[in-house]
Amino acid sequence: MPLAHALWLFAAAALGGAMNAIAGGGTLVTFPSLLALGADPRVANATSTVALWPGSLGSMWGYRRELQASEPWTFWLAVPSVLGGAAGAMLLLRTPSTTFAFLVPYLILFATFLFMINEPISRLLRERDTSRPPGRVGMAAVILFQTLVAVYGGYFGAGIGILMLSALSLLGIGDIHRMNGLKTLFATCINGTAAALFVYSRAVNWSQAALMIVASVLGGYLGARFARRLGARVVRSMVIAIGGTIAGVMLYKQLGG
Repeated sequence: MPLAHALWLFAAAALGGAMNAIAGGGTLVTFPSLLALGADPRVANATSTVALWPGSLGSMWGYRRELQASEPWTFWLAVPSVLGGAAGAMLLLRTPSTTFAFLVPYLILFATFLFMINEPISRLLRERDTSRPPGRVGMAAVILFQTLVAVYGGYFGAGIGILMLSALSLLGIGDIHRMNGLKTLFATCINGTAAALFVYSRAVNWSQAALMIVASVLGGYLGARFARRLGARVVRSMVIAIGGTIAGVMLYKQLGG
């Protein structure tokens, strides 16, 4: 791998790891960075997933107290997270590269939209007083919703956080910190399952992934301090601008511009 390419991927993964630690949206940096180097879209998605997943383990450890305080029934959502993540990853592996390449701009736009509405929805969720446990019908609906979120997460991954926060709110969990902890746990299950299948199917470019794993872990650990100085709002605005610009350029090229 040329040195310039290695430096490009290292910087992108470090930035993606830092963004995931502070505001989320790391995939919107690492995935397009791999595409810019000419990677096949499916391989780029698989490599990005594998590269960023180790950082989610650190985030989950950071929420260990909130997870210990969560009701035992909430952990049942880990099961559809694993199964849905596996289904989404298998769907990606069976999608022709040309089809996935066509879908990429729309997936990035959708993920950018989810990321854009994350802050106002999170603010509304914090203001809600939700202390009642879910009924059977409500729990079944949320499990189905979580399964669909996990399928999307295994297929592409970006933007699943706000969808899971909404589902947890419907379950009557009012503490935003516990919601974030559970969201991180389920995202780790989704992406971890997808990453394992990508590795098993040899869909990962390891010369790129190995470098990006190191960078994403370092970025999540060290870059968070710098990101906090910028402020979550600034980082969030940067992610939205990056995602919107990339999707716009790709759509323009796709439509024959």
